[in-house]
Amino acid sequence: MTDAASTPPVSTPPADVPETIGTYLRLRGLQPSSKSWKRKRRITTDDDNAPFTPGRDPGALGAVLDKLSRDSGWQITLAREDLVRQWADLAGADTAKHSEPVSLERGLLTVKCDSTAWAKNLQFMRATILTEIGRRYPDAGVENLRFIGPDVPSWKWGPRAVPGRGPRDTYG
Repeated sequence: MTDAASTPPVSTPPADVPETIGTYLRLRGLQPSSKSWKRKRRITTDDDNAPFTPGRDPGALGAVLDKLSRDSGWQITLAREDLVRQWADLAGADTAKHSEPVSLERGLLTVKCDSTAWAKNLQFMRATILTEIGRRYPDAGVENLRFIGPDVPSWKWGPRAVPGRGPRDTYG
């Protein structure tokens, strides 16, 4: 048997302690701390978390995505991609059947055409197309247009070439 003098006296916990915690403390023979067990409500002076303040309502998905793309610096890239995707709407359905944008570097949009006749016709429409691009996609950065015909074999390689007579019979 255990000696009654060796066990510590068990007291009842204060009334402000929840019943489950009080029961646990009684079973363990512990005293509750002086700290109040009630959960204190956090007082905030942060106006951002206050209800009914501006900016607390959920935003539209389009507005959230616009803000994300603007903050991430994606506007130029997205405008260029939209320009390429919407080429048929921009230049017209018939024109888009015979042409496609192939590159956009340093403000120069290069459009490849099915034939030299289509390239020449689009050259005549250059001002109209360039104005429409500037109106619809100002962030794309298109300053000039270049229309090229179909690929033909060439002996020139690279952006620089030396003028001369061109290739001659050197095979034999």
